[in-house]
Amino acid sequence: MAAGVLGSGQPDHDVVIVGGGHNGLVAAAYLAREGLDVTVLEAQPRFGGAVASAQIFDGVAIKLSRFSYLVSLLPQQIIDDLDLDLDLRSRRVASYTPADDGGLLVERQHGEATRASFAAGPGSASYEAFSELEADLHRFASVVAPTLTGPLPSAGELRVRVGEELWDALVERPIGELIEERIADDTVRGIVLTDALIGTFASAHSPALQQNRCFLYHVVGNGTGEWKVPVGGMGTVAAALETAARAAGAKLRASAPVTGLAPGDEGTEVRLADGGVLTARTVLANCAPWTLAGLLGEPDSKSSEAKPAGAQVKINIVLRRLPEFRSGIDPETGFAGTLHLNQGYAQLEHAYLEAAAGRVPDPLPCESYCHSLTDPSIVSPELQEAGFHTLTIFGLHTPAALFSSDHDAVRARALEAALASVQSALAEPLEDCIARDANGELCIEVMSPQDVERETLLPGGQIFQGDLSWPWLAEGESAETPAERWGVATYHPSILLCGSGARRGGAVSGLGGHNAAMALLEDRGLRPS
Repeated sequence: MAAGVLGSGQPDHDVVIVGGGHNGLVAAAYLAREGLDVTVLEAQPRFGGAVASAQIFDGVAIKLSRFSYLVSLLPQQIIDDLDLDLDLRSRRVASYTPADDGGLLVERQHGEATRASFAAGPGSASYEAFSELEADLHRFASVVAPTLTGPLPSAGELRVRVGEELWDALVERPIGELIEERIADDTVRGIVLTDALIGTFASAHSPALQQNRCFLYHVVGNGTGEWKVPVGGMGTVAAALETAARAAGAKLRASAPVTGLAPGDEGTEVRLADGGVLTARTVLANCAPWTLAGLLGEPDSKSSEAKPAGAQVKINIVLRRLPEFRSGIDPETGFAGTLHLNQGYAQLEHAYLEAAAGRVPDPLPCESYCHSLTDPSIVSPELQEAGFHTLTIFGLHTPAALFSSDHDAVRARALEAALASVQSALAEPLEDCIARDANGELCIEVMSPQDVERETLLPGGQIFQGDLSWPWLAEGESAETPAERWGVATYHPSILLCGSGARRGGAVSGLGGHNAAMALLEDRGLRPS
């Protein structure tokens, strides 16, 4: 620690937040509203982190959500508390899964089209089993979701409220066992399993249960698990939070990378790349635990983490028109929700094994989203009139390790495999429907985990900043301090986690930022207004 900086008296800031992603902005808004002196330091030229929208194709006036894509876990409580100007719109279709020359349509609210689709495919028994499982998941979500914005509950308390059988199936045993016990049809099994795999590289039967934790975070949002489209693109979420933080009085500094942290008895030094030094009574780390360990200079200490690794390739495309499906379903219905491609249950396990062996899976399981069908505002009026749309594709089971030896070549293979996966459901060439930019190039952006890391500073391109954790206290786990009770503790009392790496982080939720702010306020004897 540099001599004289903290030894001369009080730190010069109440709170410094390292990282101006959405969680850091949430924390800044809550804390500044209570009169605390808050400074947010962001390495990038803009705020919001991976919650961003941009026009990425030259001459094509469309804003794409480049990294994150939908909103489910952001609690209405945070939206209301911070008076966020957001319009989160429901999709009328939950999912469509092409199968042979037909397909399985699941409406957001099951109606006659859903029942007819099941009847023509896997049958009424599969529909009943699927609906019963959805009802159980909603019951689980209704118990867990309200706890996410409070101190961590105990696992025992939740187990009693959820019920022993459902708790055991979702928390104690691999999710594959539940799916195989409850669902007979391979296609329907795959629809359920995909929620356990986005952002996670695991088998349905992994004993580590990371797939179960991923599944939980996908199905509990606001008690329903519904994933909504933010009108204006994901960048509107970041913009609303930035506005709230500034209005509350927080000081936001962009292009201000932090190079080191030195905690002491009176606070923490925050060292910047430009040579500047700030001192803060409390630092909120809106970064991955792995990144925090590096800033502390503790790569070999007990607070260090293995570097995270992303598990998916993301592809952003602009279409000049929606392509026709082989099944004959109206493209505005087939593309309206989550389009599952080569995501049968057996296909997902085969792809996992192929990727674990070092190969790009063939066929590549993908899911796709056409946000402009729900929110046309991201497309300019002229391009709307011409029929343009966005298409986002996630290729599952494409872990960072696949790209480590020959990155560009493997990325090209992953793109080819993803496009082939989409093409398998279409009645016409996909390339004929893809728009071209002002230079005559196809409007396709493909990002490996390494590309995501370069663009967002998320280590390893891991969208959750590391493995997700259960959002409750295990039996005997310490909850003596506010930081422990709220799931944001580190090994340093003056440093709290406030990002996706916090106990209830992951996805676009604001929970890491909210819970860090609540822990700090509790520690100082303050109540949020």
